[in-house]
Amino acid sequence: MIRRALLAAAATASSPWWLPPAVIRLREGIFTLINGEEGIPVPGPGIGAEHFERLYSDPAADGRSLGAGLSDLFWYWLAPGPQMHQEHLEPGPRYRTVARTTRQALAVPLKDAERLAADRAAAVLDELPLDDVSPVRIRDLMMPIWAEAYYELVFGEPCPPRARDLIVGNADDVITALKGTSLRHMDRRDALTDYLVERLEAGESLVTLPDDEFSTLETAWYLQGAFFNTAVVQMSEAMAHLLMAVAQHPDVQDQLAAHLDDDELLDRVIDEALRVNPLFGIAHRITTAPIELPGRTLPTGSVLLFNYLAFHRTGPAPDDEFRPDRWLSLKRKDASFIPFGVTANRACPARGMAPVMMRAAAREVLRRYTLRSSASHTRSMPNRGPCLLVRRDRPRPDLRVPLARMRARDRVDDVTTSVTQLVLGSYMVWDARRKRLCATYFDEHPEHGPAPKEVVGR
Repeated sequence: MIRRALLAAAATASSPWWLPPAVIRLREGIFTLINGEEGIPVPGPGIGAEHFERLYSDPAADGRSLGAGLSDLFWYWLAPGPQMHQEHLEPGPRYRTVARTTRQALAVPLKDAERLAADRAAAVLDELPLDDVSPVRIRDLMMPIWAEAYYELVFGEPCPPRARDLIVGNADDVITALKGTSLRHMDRRDALTDYLVERLEAGESLVTLPDDEFSTLETAWYLQGAFFNTAVVQMSEAMAHLLMAVAQHPDVQDQLAAHLDDDELLDRVIDEALRVNPLFGIAHRITTAPIELPGRTLPTGSVLLFNYLAFHRTGPAPDDEFRPDRWLSLKRKDASFIPFGVTANRACPARGMAPVMMRAAAREVLRRYTLRSSASHTRSMPNRGPCLLVRRDRPRPDLRVPLARMRARDRVDDVTTSVTQLVLGSYMVWDARRKRLCATYFDEHPEHGPAPKEVVGR
């Protein structure tokens, strides 16, 4: 009995180290069991990293939702409105109209984008308590910044508190469901949809889709998905990765603080943060024609799973070490590095302005605070980026005890979060396959499937 009790106590005490990775493996097994074996990993056993960008750019790798079981899962997480989400529309006239509208909305001078991000970051940071040390979750801190910035971009006016709360509530609900740390709360998402419909009906949005092609509800779903979901979530995640990396590398932070106006230095730090922890995990595409590779033909209907993290770990920068100075000699084009996707296949439409806005927001943070964190920092970052903000205009306190407390709490949270992800994530995968949102939509709207392919020399 004593031996069993000691073993149980040892297992419990050591669970923060062994349980999270064990749960991840179990989740992957359950996912495969429910979702089935689907997809060709790239890079993977059959397709090397040397073919990644060529395959990603192939004109036949342009199917997006129809024909992949994974699409049911993503549509489930992104509801309401995945049928109007730019990233999930099939190629054709509807996609071209939506993509053109997004490009036009984001075609603002970079100086204006920089000023917008700096102003919104300063306003949100000024709301923080005046304590010498403020514990925050960086992703949560960043969401109001980008909610306000993209609201102003869409509506051309400052973001009122009600709209900010609706946008943040929607974005947080989507990303926590995607990470399996919470179930979806459709009331939060529907509340934002209703608000956008009201503004559109009043003619108050600067960004609209042609009303002879799209309904008001479809335009609301488009705005919600592109600007108030993806843009807010991805910019918040990007900033969380950047600031967590800075918080855990004091030498890099000191260099930045001493040269805050050095764009090239800050760009190297941003690039390195996105190389080590790319925003995208796996992007799936469905082939709409056969694709020839050396020694292999991929048939029509193949589901290609482009693994960003695996690709980033090939080429001349294959390690996990955060070392921004590597970009002093390493050129982007020579590295396996696609932080915003591949230009020829639905690259991020904000790829030009996003780094500029990140620079501006990071400067506002670093101008006010020194950052420190002892929490885990992974690509998925379910802990939302725990960090201590230490005011620069006050004497620097001893942070050994707060950091030790943060480390211990994060270890415990890893265990509870892992179990939560196992239970909720498994349920949502099962529920998504049961609902078949994507497959049912195309059964009912075959006209929204891929347009017939033109015969083009390849």
